[in-house]
Amino acid sequence: MGMKGKIALGAVVGVVVIGAVSANAGDNGSGTGGSSTKGDDKGTSVSAGKKPGGAGAAEQKKPSLDGDGEYQVGGDIKPGTYRSTGNTDAMCYWERAKDASGEVDSLLANDNVSGTSYVTVKPTDKLFTSSDCGDWEAVDPKAKGGSAATSMAGDGGMFKVGVDIAPGTYKSTGNTDDMCYWERTKDAEHSIDSILANDNVSGSAVVTISASDAYFKTSGCQDWKKA
Repeated sequence: MGMKGKIALGAVVGVVVIGAVSANAGDNGSGTGGSSTKGDDKGTSVSAGKKPGGAGAAEQKKPSLDGDGEYQVGGDIKPGTYRSTGNTDAMCYWERAKDASGEVDSLLANDNVSGTSYVTVKPTDKLFTSSDCGDWEAVDPKAKGGSAATSMAGDGGMFKVGVDIAPGTYKSTGNTDDMCYWERTKDAEHSIDSILANDNVSGSAVVTISASDAYFKTSGCQDWKKA
């Protein structure tokens, strides 16, 4: 697909939700809708691990797909929540679409990613597109536990609450020019309704992440530490 530089819909840089959510926010400071010329599709396909089948059989792997490609939902990719890690400089671009027309009106959600991104592909989606991203691995959106940290990189992207990051109050200092953006979300659909709260910050930022939050997004911030 090769969509380097394609800009995600739903501005977050310079957009602050006042009271109720007023803007569709994408992590990593994406700009407002825009398009770029699409290159050749690399023709990658979904891969699945080998099924266990007797003594010495390989352990079954989680479903995953290449970070470059267009995937038909229900055929190439099953509905569910997926995670991509190790992305740099917001070069990773993904989108969920309601059809394969390629028109802006077909987009349901999209984002440019630095760090980690989680995305929930719904059964009603028709196409999932990814460009220049790390491979996407299926994850359990209801999973809890693990080694939840008490600090996180300010440009780390999306953190799953209770798994990647522990609930609590976090502080990030030394931010400039309102470039620090944070967001608390209730799911990984990246819709307006997904956002519980968000802000663009200069100076110090203090945020309380609730145990009932699903994810915390951070982009362009100084590192966060639990207060």
